[in-house]
Amino acid sequence: MAYADHSQGSSRTISIIIVALIHAVLGYAFVTGLGMKYVKKAAEQLNVIDVKEEPPPPDEEPPPPPPEQPVEPPPVVAPPPIVQTPAPAPPIQTVRTPPPVFNPVPVAAPPPPPPPPAVAATRATPRSAPGSWLSDADYPSRAQREERSGTAGFRLEIGPDGRVTSCTITSSTGHSDLDEATCRLLPKRARFKPAKGSNGEEMADTYNGRITWRLPE
Repeated sequence: MAYADHSQGSSRTISIIIVALIHAVLGYAFVTGLGMKYVKKAAEQLNVIDVKEEPPPPDEEPPPPPPEQPVEPPPVVAPPPIVQTPAPAPPIQTVRTPPPVFNPVPVAAPPPPPPPPAVAATRATPRSAPGSWLSDADYPSRAQREERSGTAGFRLEIGPDGRVTSCTITSSTGHSDLDEATCRLLPKRARFKPAKGSNGEEMADTYNGRITWRLPE
């Protein structure tokens, strides 16, 4: 019984395949035959029409440019007014401590200048000849050995009693030992009549002179 079932199934399958192949062949022949027939008939009935292209219209000329119009300058606009804002008032600072009181110190007036020295009405005069105040014995020994000489200018300060109080060399001999000998000896040797003022009183005075140191012969 199992064998009979197998034979019937195989025959049915083969039959179905054959039928399908027959349908496929017939469908292909039908489609190809009818298609070629209708294509030929449609080609015979087709009318070919030549279509001529129309030439393009000519280019239109551009319109002329508008005439130039004068450009008006822009209107002058006044700037807005400057608004000045008032500056704020400076802040007021209160001081708790009172400022110091300035007490000016009086300045003493300078003392008056001293009165000018009195001018003698009669000048002091030597009591003896100035040439006699020095001698060859007063010549410094070293200057004598070195044969040095020269003229010394001097100024003598004379007191109211006619005596010499000081001596100053105003022009040097060029040798310090000769200058020193001049101011060392003159205060001892020179004597003067004192000067007198306009009231007749004796007063101090000065005397200027020159002495030349010459080598003794």
